[in-house]
Amino acid sequence: MASLKTPTLKNPPLSLSSKSRLPSAFSATFPNNIRFARSLPQRRFLIITASAASFSNKPTVLVAEKLGEAGLTLLKQFTNVDCSYNLSPEELCTKISLCDALIVRSGTKVNREVFESSGGRLKVVGRAGVGIDNVDLAAATEHGCLVVNAPTANTVAAAEHGIALLAAMARNVAQADASVKAGKWQRNKYVGVSLVGKTLAVLGFGKVGSEVARRAKGLGMHVISHDPYAPADRARAIGVELVSFEVAIATADFISLHMPLTAATSKMLNDETFAKMKKGVRIVNVARGGVIDEEALVRALDAGIVAQAALDVFTEEPPKQDSKLVQHERVTVTPHLGASTMEAQVSNLLNAYIHPSFPLRCIIVIHNCCFTYLVTSPLQVLTELKPYVELAEKLGRLAVQLVAGGSGVKTVKVSYASSRAPDDLDTRLLRAMITKGIIEPISSVFVNLVNADYTAKQRGLRITEERIILDGSPESPLESIQVQIANVESKFASAISESGEIKVEGRVKDGIPHLTKVGSFEVDVSLEGSIILCRQVDQPGMIGRVGSILGEENVNVSFMSVGRIAPRKQAVMAIGVDEQPSKESLKKIGEVPAIEEFVFLKL
Repeated sequence: MASLKTPTLKNPPLSLSSKSRLPSAFSATFPNNIRFARSLPQRRFLIITASAASFSNKPTVLVAEKLGEAGLTLLKQFTNVDCSYNLSPEELCTKISLCDALIVRSGTKVNREVFESSGGRLKVVGRAGVGIDNVDLAAATEHGCLVVNAPTANTVAAAEHGIALLAAMARNVAQADASVKAGKWQRNKYVGVSLVGKTLAVLGFGKVGSEVARRAKGLGMHVISHDPYAPADRARAIGVELVSFEVAIATADFISLHMPLTAATSKMLNDETFAKMKKGVRIVNVARGGVIDEEALVRALDAGIVAQAALDVFTEEPPKQDSKLVQHERVTVTPHLGASTMEAQVSNLLNAYIHPSFPLRCIIVIHNCCFTYLVTSPLQVLTELKPYVELAEKLGRLAVQLVAGGSGVKTVKVSYASSRAPDDLDTRLLRAMITKGIIEPISSVFVNLVNADYTAKQRGLRITEERIILDGSPESPLESIQVQIANVESKFASAISESGEIKVEGRVKDGIPHLTKVGSFEVDVSLEGSIILCRQVDQPGMIGRVGSILGEENVNVSFMSVGRIAPRKQAVMAIGVDEQPSKESLKKIGEVPAIEEFVFLKL
């Protein structure tokens, strides 16, 4: 079978945070009553239709901000739900140590103190909404906590609210309403402006921004947008022109903000940028309050640069009652209502609970008392990948146990042999599990998908990856996984390959991980229980002699394989055992004259 080695060292480290305690063997099981269904229009969810009785020891979920009852009802079927709203930071820190998951909206600050107070129990933070700026991602990563948001749950609701504010501002709806209710009839005072033919600059052309653009086009507006990451073809498809930031703010009659709050976007609209705008510009913000310098906006309103503003979000929420911005006559305000529709409330919780999100496209499934990662949405993909995840961790555990005590593990190379195209196999979960296998046996830290790359970096461990593309039909995801540890000494010299690294290789057979190579020796032993590796002189009776020693202690042999260079030469015997032999039995094995070295490896 021909092969072509193609190094792929560009898998990015996991930069978005998460936490979910992966069982050592990734032993997720799924009942037949898990199905895919369309729960909401244009939404594809994984719906678990099992009865609540089929789950025991339910995890506890703290819902810290009010969410829709329909979503809560679903959540309560499979978890213990604690709905505690308006918690102080101190109260949140006190409660969090009793919770496996936390669901918040934008009002709750999930900072480092929260993660530290959880004592390692907090596995998932679900942000019911688009942004995650109220969650300390660095702290979450360090504590191995998964952070998921609902990137599409609020899209339509937020876009509709943006358009509502746009129209209400243009026609002075809020001010005129207050005037009439005060007993006045001031038709001449509240003359508005038309939207047709006006230029709308959408700053931030993501999910919400693009939906606002679609709706504004329907109102007859000319729409331009600035977003350095927006695909030009998507903008063209909607009929939107992508322009620079300077052009956008200088030519717009209306500006609608739809970017996250980051160091780069903080106070993006300030005295300097207001001065570059067309006089009489009108501004809508349903994104984040901090992207506008609110004091500068008041000055721009007073100077007539900004004719009107419509704001749903503020730097401080709720804003102070005497806020000059809130009280300004030409400002329309709402109390962060972007996601506040009945439909979005249900979608928020469903998305935060089970929606595919982040580059890894994780979804969370609560089953058998543990949170488990799915790397891609279809359930069959997880089923297919599961034994390789188990193989990856066990190869890592085997490899690190072969390292002599004084050696420091710094460089690890992982090779994946597969017939599938490189873009058809995401190896990040496999890499994380190899890292887990290497680090956990020699450390007190718990490693999972979220903090694997971070933990490796903290310990100076460099893991590189290589793809070996095989010819043939890609019936299975992988043909084999090989782990090499360089620049170390080995307690089992036969594990050192010709190139000088500790090398172990394995593959999946009939759904079960197998060790197939140690150093230069071919073996075939199931990776269940633990393993004894023996280097010996190849001669008759060796299997029987070692088997007898183990049998005398009632240690069950599950698998045995011998790999040799040539008949009557050196051979490596790999023995799978269900129980750990006593020191006396291992000593007897070592005293067999033909055995030159051996090692016991615990899986």
